[in-house]
Amino acid sequence: MVKITIQEVADKYEISKDTLRYYEKEGLIGPVLKSSSGIRDYQEFDLERIEFVKCMRSAGLSIAVLKEYMRLYDEGDSTKEARLKLLQKEQKLLKEKIDCMEDAYQKLNYKIKLYQENKI
Repeated sequence: MVKITIQEVADKYEISKDTLRYYEKEGLIGPVLKSSSGIRDYQEFDLERIEFVKCMRSAGLSIAVLKEYMRLYDEGDSTKEARLKLLQKEQKLLKEKIDCMEDAYQKLNYKIKLYQENKI
């Protein structure tokens, strides 16, 4: 069983200890087990959730959406359909953002090309 400290987790995932504590407070991870001296001992399960939350946050999912997803996840198999619908909704929103960014990227490429060809 893997046990690592908050500093090791912060270093591994390149997030602050405060962020980890916040995620725990908001129910996105944990509650994290603590040693007899009160030091957090992150388990493999915690690390998997941290990795998921970090990925979803970088994709733009809100804390509220992630809290709802984790709440449903923690309730078990009876919530699979609700979790799927939540993820599909977020997937659609993310695809719309990606399409918008792709359009902006293509416009930037076009403008740069015009400058490079001295057409501006």
